[in-house]
Amino acid sequence: MIRHLFRRCGNAPGDVTPEDQAVIDAFHARLAAIAALRSPEPWTPGQCQDVAVRVGPFIERAHTRPGDGHGRDIIAVALQHPGGSYTPYGERYRKLGWLRCETTAILGVWQPAYSMLTHAAAGLDLPDDVGMAPAHYGVHVEARRSDNTGYTLLRLGPYFQTWLASRDANRLNAELEGRAATVIPGFTVIAKDAPFDVSDHESYTDPYKAEVAALLAATIAGVSA
Repeated sequence: MIRHLFRRCGNAPGDVTPEDQAVIDAFHARLAAIAALRSPEPWTPGQCQDVAVRVGPFIERAHTRPGDGHGRDIIAVALQHPGGSYTPYGERYRKLGWLRCETTAILGVWQPAYSMLTHAAAGLDLPDDVGMAPAHYGVHVEARRSDNTGYTLLRLGPYFQTWLASRDANRLNAELEGRAATVIPGFTVIAKDAPFDVSDHESYTDPYKAEVAALLAATIAGVSA
């Protein structure tokens, strides 16, 4: 069996040809990938390491977003070509942005051996549906004291485009104009766009299903009551 696997093309004598070497290299890469799957390097939430994520029958490289890994069931990741951030997939150059990834889909820390198991190695683009919802941007409405201590009143998100988050932050600040320092005694209230914190996703309100100005008014009324 081993003799058959390494049989030369055409059984020609002499040095190994580039074609033969490519077959041997692919075989070794496949063995390395299988070994890596059998003994993945454990990933610890909160560590800024690339991880190996299951996408259908494939394994993909993904960046984790700092601050979104606190041992919860979901973190934010951005899928990456195994060759690097600026390498295109297939015929399309796709940037999916931040995605909500269930930690059960994470195999472990990314290892180069996994490259053999990616869509890219199969000559494929990432599918239209990678099985992860967007986790892009958010808006935080914060109440701050003069020493910059305080708390978050309202969190909105996720926004699928950053300009929409900026638009709503500006709109909320316009609602607060002239009274930001008086609506809650001792605090200044301000809205700002920020990364969507997937680790605390349950504390967010979907901005596409609610009127943000009304949400702000109701939140301030509840605090002031």
